[in-house]
Amino acid sequence: MSRRVTIAYLVGLVLLLLAPTLIYPILVMKVLCFALFACAFNLLLGYTGLLSFGHAVFLGTAGYVTGHALKVWELPTLVGLLAGTVAAAALGWVIGSLAIRRQGIYFAMVTLALAQMVFFFFLQAPFTGGEDGLQGVPRGTLFGLDLANDINLYYLVVAIFAASFWLIQRTIHSPFGQILKAIRENEPRAISLGYDVAKYKLLAFVLSAGLAGLAGATKTLVFKFATLTDAHWHTSGEVVLMTLLGGMGTVFGPLVGATIIVTLQNELADKVGSLVTVIMGAIFVICVLAFRRGIVGESLALYKRMIGQKI
Repeated sequence: MSRRVTIAYLVGLVLLLLAPTLIYPILVMKVLCFALFACAFNLLLGYTGLLSFGHAVFLGTAGYVTGHALKVWELPTLVGLLAGTVAAAALGWVIGSLAIRRQGIYFAMVTLALAQMVFFFFLQAPFTGGEDGLQGVPRGTLFGLDLANDINLYYLVVAIFAASFWLIQRTIHSPFGQILKAIRENEPRAISLGYDVAKYKLLAFVLSAGLAGLAGATKTLVFKFATLTDAHWHTSGEVVLMTLLGGMGTVFGPLVGATIIVTLQNELADKVGSLVTVIMGAIFVICVLAFRRGIVGESLALYKRMIGQKI
């Protein structure tokens, strides 16, 4: 299986490198940004068992910080990306420290309430541009490459996504990741084994928030603006849909879910307008009723059944 997984990774990387010759690069970059966002969320929900209804606040926070750093402070692009990521991780530590004191639906409601507080702060704060957003963010240069060129920026986004995906993979399969899975499966037993469950939950929350922030910072670089939409609760709902549709607790599930949702939104926005939301809701209902483990989860289960029958 390790050889097959390695081959799958290499094939996926090759396809990403060739994608700009076949598909509009901005669309692929948007998919990669939301795929990273969904993978970060999946680390928290799929592997730790913590449902956050306010995860978009980290996407939006990093977007605003990166945009402000590049446009107003005129910092280098790399520093701006790091500033956004660190800001999201710091906010994750603050929100996580409060939220992990509760469990289940109470945890979800605390994250939603705190995220909405930050959202209304962004709405009133002068540096965000309010409802107009922060526009005209320069891309700058990185390692001598002019990021105003979409192709140069595309390969930077691919590198960011690949590195982040590798980090998530290493985290999942590390001893730390195994403890997170133990907490998800049976938290009282993890406590009885002597693990400081609150500390591990907080670390997972901060790591997830930081990676979500990196996705938001990259998205601001791609579109050259940051808006309130990135921090809205609706975006938090979309990332839940992406994760469930692709397969919660699977490595490739969030990537598949993000690809489907972003592509559908892009293709249907001009054709059906506001009905896109209704279609997304219908997809969510179908997924919950027919694909409880998501597309990737159901595919893996079918594959295992077929292997079992052959044996």
